[in-house]
Amino acid sequence: MAEEAPVVKDTTVTPPGADAELMQRMFATMHLIRTFEERAAEEYMRGNIGGFLHLAIGEEAAVVGSVLALRPTDPITSTYREHGQALARGSEPRAVMAELFGRETGLCHGHGGSMHLMDRERFFFGGYGIVGGSIPLAVGLGFAISYRQEDGVALVMFGDGATNQGVLGESMNMAKLWSLPVIFFCLNNQYGMGTAVDRASADTQLTKRADAFGIPAHRIDGMDVLAVQQAVSDAAHHARTQHDPVMIEAIAYRYRGHSMSDPDRTRPEDEKARWRARDPLVTFERILLGEGLVTAEELAAVRDANQAAVDDAVAFANDSPPVPETALADDVYTDPWSDDSRGSARMPRRSE
Repeated sequence: MAEEAPVVKDTTVTPPGADAELMQRMFATMHLIRTFEERAAEEYMRGNIGGFLHLAIGEEAAVVGSVLALRPTDPITSTYREHGQALARGSEPRAVMAELFGRETGLCHGHGGSMHLMDRERFFFGGYGIVGGSIPLAVGLGFAISYRQEDGVALVMFGDGATNQGVLGESMNMAKLWSLPVIFFCLNNQYGMGTAVDRASADTQLTKRADAFGIPAHRIDGMDVLAVQQAVSDAAHHARTQHDPVMIEAIAYRYRGHSMSDPDRTRPEDEKARWRARDPLVTFERILLGEGLVTAEELAAVRDANQAAVDDAVAFANDSPPVPETALADDVYTDPWSDDSRGSARMPRRSE
């Protein structure tokens, strides 16, 4: 069973006040992600998006707070639930939606799809379908930063299910041993697919994974965008100045099933209702209005602009050409041929 509410008594981070411009940007980005993913769900049901579609509805605070706490040049890797990370990093909604549609104009020219978005220009180094697969890649990015003596930090976002993959321990050990500037960000939505974290982990305080390696770790409220932003800001400062990895466990909740193919019938309805009462968009909107940082009219304008951007992205994706069959094997190998008779018939062999 999931926690009734994120208990974070052991956190060392105090959610701060943030400047008005940043807070307004946080809300606008969270709302864009929510609007984009709700429309993506509709397009999936219409058959315009194939394969798997994993939505992060409910997790927007953890995504936006972490991404906006970093510099635009700090590399990020993520899981297959990564539409929000790409949008928060500044990827064009048109390109992201076109990628979901499998179109040539997509972020990866239609070759990656929902689970494998990547935007090298914006230092977003991808979502990955293998659970925990992006963790060692972030360590590699952290090694590159250290080797080049750059002033950067790499962040890897992974779920609670990935903490039981051996690669996390291996990666933490290497990051600590080599003093690499890596932030291990566990977005604990409390379910690995449909399995509650207390049925998969002997100790549900996942920050303890870092204890064995002497890595400082903090447990925070992942439904509070300000708490996330401050925690990641502090972690990034530590990693940059001390050349030391950090772990953050953000307690959050996704409002939909594991993917669009999951009917989500195993989680208790009262549990889902309790967490919906803490919707990060609704609670943050109350803060903005209560502090007088925005007006209701300004928030309405943000919603209208985001809706228009998503509508435009869908129209763009619909009008874009699909990936031609002749291009399906592009970028799989460095040279588009194979001597293996089991290889693609579309890839000419040497003799040809």
